[in-house]
Amino acid sequence: MRNTRPYLVAEIGVNFYDTARVLGIDPLEAAKLYIDKVAETGIDCAKFQSYKAGTIVSRNSPAYWDTTKEPTKTQYELFLKHDSFGEAEYRELCEYTHSKGIDFTSTPFDYASADYLEDMVDFYKISSSDLSNLPFIRHIGAKGKPVVLSVGAAYLSEVDEAVRALRESGCTDIALLHCVLSYPTEPKNANLRIIETLKKDFPDVKVGFSDHVAPDDTMMTLAVAYMLGADIIEKHFTLDKTLHGNDHYHAGEPEDFIKAISNFQWIDTVLGNPEKTILECEKVSRREARRSLVLTRDMKAGEVIQKEDLMPKRPGTGISPVYIDIVVGRKVLCDLEEDTILTWDMM
Repeated sequence: MRNTRPYLVAEIGVNFYDTARVLGIDPLEAAKLYIDKVAETGIDCAKFQSYKAGTIVSRNSPAYWDTTKEPTKTQYELFLKHDSFGEAEYRELCEYTHSKGIDFTSTPFDYASADYLEDMVDFYKISSSDLSNLPFIRHIGAKGKPVVLSVGAAYLSEVDEAVRALRESGCTDIALLHCVLSYPTEPKNANLRIIETLKKDFPDVKVGFSDHVAPDDTMMTLAVAYMLGADIIEKHFTLDKTLHGNDHYHAGEPEDFIKAISNFQWIDTVLGNPEKTILECEKVSRREARRSLVLTRDMKAGEVIQKEDLMPKRPGTGISPVYIDIVVGRKVLCDLEEDTILTWDMM
């Protein structure tokens, strides 16, 4: 995995099928078009989903998404539309993605997919839907690759069980993604403070955010997630949010991701360095806006300075008021006018 923070994942999923249909091109060609745009946008990883309808869901499993956006009534029908790819297609996409200089992964939803993806993916991504599928989690964890696990619609105890399963299988590189399993997620339900909870309760793993909030002009949801400490940020990616289909209606277009990246860079800029010191841009202001000890009257050489002879005034080019107790009681060495900024060579 690239060493970027936040590490940004474009969840292409199966959105390219709809683009292929609209453009009248082959799905593999459309998938490569998505990869091109991911790379051009500056995203770290292109992510897909690997499954077969018959191994992921029973035929009568009902829809759990917004059917006004995606009208398919059963999960089986929906998955059947997008399950034509297998090992050969994903290997070609893996090689193409790496040729673009970015990382590749695909979420496996069955053992066969997990096995054929092993020498392709830069890390395994496990869906929230498999959080309680501990045998499957152990199977993936034993492969010795980094694992990123979404933890939507789960109790903290279930997250703990999944992390334990990964560790027991030998997995040492684990990341947890806060996720809300609702498509799209209303901003009021984003519950981003869970990022802080996960970081506190699992201090030895990376923590991030898998976003299902519909993008807006500001992309502030992702910015806030980053501010709360998200190391990895994943969001569904599309070339056209208006397309009908599984994930387009809550996905981000390239321009949305560009805005998010710009936000991350701005946050890094304004956060700066945690060391409290004097910045270069403050040096003149520090000198001119701080105070020095200034005489309140004319004084003759040999006179002793009294407390009432002094007043702290700007600029800070003379003796600091910090030293007033040292200055009081000393003799001036020469005649000095009222409002003189005192320096040590005058006494």
